[in-house]
Amino acid sequence: MSKLHSISIFFLIFISSTAYSQKKTLQAKSITENITIDGKINEKIWETASIATDFVMFEPDNGKPISTDKKTEVKVLYDNNAIYISALLYDNEPNKIQREITERDVFGVSDHFSVYINGFNDGQQDFRFFVSAAGVQMDCLATEDFEDFTWDAIWDSEVSVTEFGWVVEMKIPYAALRFSKADTQTWGLNFMREIKRDVQKYTWNRIDTKIGAVIPQAGILQGIEKIQTPTRLFIIPYTSAYYQQSDIGSDRTFKAGLDIKYGINDSFTLDAILVPDFGQTKFDNAILNLLPFEQRFEENRPFFTEGTDLFNKGGLFYSRRIGGAPSTEPTTAANEEIINYPSTVNLLNAIKISGRTQKGLGIGFLNAVTEKTKATILNNDTGDTRKEVIEPLTNYNMFVLDQRFNQNSSVTFVNANTTRNGNFRDANVAAVLFDLNTKSNTYNLYGDFKYSSINTIKDYDGFKTEIGFEKTSGQYRYGFSGKYLSENYDVNDLGINFYSNYHNAYGHASYRIVNPTKIFNTFRLNEYINFEVDNTSKKLQTGAFGTEIRATTLGNDSLELLFELTPVKTFDFYEPREYGKYVFLPEKVITILNFTSNDNNPFTLIIQPAFTKYNESGRNNYGFYLGPKYRFSDKFSLAFAAEYTKMNNDRGWVDFDDSGIIFAERNREILQNDLTGKYSLNNKMTINLTARYYWSYSKNHEFFTLQNSGYLTPNTSYAQNKDRNFNSWNFDLSYSWWFAPGSEISILYRNYGLERAAIVEKDLSRNLKSIFNSDLTNVLSVSIRYFIDYNAVKNKF
Repeated sequence: MSKLHSISIFFLIFISSTAYSQKKTLQAKSITENITIDGKINEKIWETASIATDFVMFEPDNGKPISTDKKTEVKVLYDNNAIYISALLYDNEPNKIQREITERDVFGVSDHFSVYINGFNDGQQDFRFFVSAAGVQMDCLATEDFEDFTWDAIWDSEVSVTEFGWVVEMKIPYAALRFSKADTQTWGLNFMREIKRDVQKYTWNRIDTKIGAVIPQAGILQGIEKIQTPTRLFIIPYTSAYYQQSDIGSDRTFKAGLDIKYGINDSFTLDAILVPDFGQTKFDNAILNLLPFEQRFEENRPFFTEGTDLFNKGGLFYSRRIGGAPSTEPTTAANEEIINYPSTVNLLNAIKISGRTQKGLGIGFLNAVTEKTKATILNNDTGDTRKEVIEPLTNYNMFVLDQRFNQNSSVTFVNANTTRNGNFRDANVAAVLFDLNTKSNTYNLYGDFKYSSINTIKDYDGFKTEIGFEKTSGQYRYGFSGKYLSENYDVNDLGINFYSNYHNAYGHASYRIVNPTKIFNTFRLNEYINFEVDNTSKKLQTGAFGTEIRATTLGNDSLELLFELTPVKTFDFYEPREYGKYVFLPEKVITILNFTSNDNNPFTLIIQPAFTKYNESGRNNYGFYLGPKYRFSDKFSLAFAAEYTKMNNDRGWVDFDDSGIIFAERNREILQNDLTGKYSLNNKMTINLTARYYWSYSKNHEFFTLQNSGYLTPNTSYAQNKDRNFNSWNFDLSYSWWFAPGSEISILYRNYGLERAAIVEKDLSRNLKSIFNSDLTNVLSVSIRYFIDYNAVKNKF
């Protein structure tokens, strides 16, 4: 191939100027009169506004024009406070419009209308606002890879069902958006309509599913000029009361605090939390964790989930570190024992500032401070107690710079820093990321370089680097990537990472249909290969070939298949729990099937069997997930999920002794049952039930000693009991009433318990009896939060 030819190909791939299909443009109309959000659209000014119509199917039959009996017409007005949106959604069978009432941000079985707004028109991030035919609001911050529904804005909407279909009216304050300071605004804009009974979605500006990126395919909103936006200052005081009771005794707690949201300008926002109270957040799903790694928990605290898209760049931010478990354990003498070790550290306060400039530079800063925490130690000889610091006063910082350009590309710098008072561990991680796309979103080049240092450990610096290339459009797509992680790469003071000291090669190729066939509405086939090699020993730790199939039938049932083969011997470098050691893993094959029925039906069902077979006599895993759900009405539904896993002749670490590292061959069972229920009194008032019972055991029947070669030899002298039996119970019953925009009253009854034992009990009924006869804790709490808009208060006085 000639040099000139190579340069031409490179130019076509990375500087391609292929344009999208013609973007639609809508003119917003300026108003001075008041608009009442009542779902009626009866103000005369609406008659003079431009109309967005001629919607096109997004899925499943991409590109098909909407039928005349489902015609959709949308208009946009604006003033100095907000934009106003009206939508007429015609339906020749209005009695068939789905209208399940759910909690906020839960879609349920309903028709939906949504607006996607990109205030910078940079093709990178949408502010999305949804409303269902039952009047339930949903909103999210969306990038190409993720929709963040933990973000909640304050906006107004009403719907009404009519003889010709249904009507939507929305008011979205500028405080809920981010945009430039320009006198003349140009926003990216799209509208989407979902007709649930037909499982169809339509958009105003066509989104071509042959193109991987959705956000750059928005239309254009023009006409917003010289707006004088009000001050964005919101104060959210809250108060809560708790009554807790267990066999130990009872306790009453009263808390009060304040959250502040301040708009530094139309692009940047400061969020601050003072005297935090997270007592009503969702419980963690505790498990019997026999892995060499900590259990990763989901974040349920609103401050750390809302509007954190910038801070999640690069995967260096695991917010559960802040206010999580202490980082050290106290040193004790032979005659001492720890009698009080706090499981978490109190968060004192936190702030975050985030936004984006007119030239596309995103800036994010997050700071949080946690309290000095001590453990109590008892001297068994004298009876005296002493306290030792297990977590000093600690400061956590995240700083992000994210420059967007060319509508769909970005370069990012991230810094994560943890500073602990005194002679405790400090850490710093810096990263540079790039994500480059051709203008037509046909090809993508991405990569990163991350550098970590532990300031209190000499010569403990590490790095991680990755580069990848993908074809991201068309029915046939492919990609390949490689990465390298050094031995001392460690981001676990503010992030979470389990694996290091290896290099990797990964490739995939996929095929998909973009329009329904005679068998499937959607179909996608993906083939992949993944190899990971330990840097020190040069031994293989992963060597897998996989096939993934995802499809929906013409009846809108979903089917999934995963088949993964590891045809070579590999080694686990983490299970031995000792540096430089590894254990042999035999060849294996994994198969997972999933069937999910059409959720338009009152009764829906999820069935998922799974099977893993090792090339070792009698060693296999199998599991089964069953998830039935019944929707009794648009207000009331119940769902149950049962998940069972059996591991035969599983092998894992259990102990260290004089002979070395002890492994056990064991049988394990895991059973988890979840019951969830919802009763909606209306679209602002719900009663919710969440109950979870988890039971697992590990029964050892043979012990081994790990050899330097990575293989196990029988150990007949080891006789300690390392069996485990684990029961966990959680029950939450809550009432929630959003009595005003952003304002909520919540009442929660919580009942929970956890039981660990070294004697395995295989009888389920006895396990249930044991956990319910244990020291269960009961908590009743009432929380009130009230949203105060500075402008509303100012206008009143």
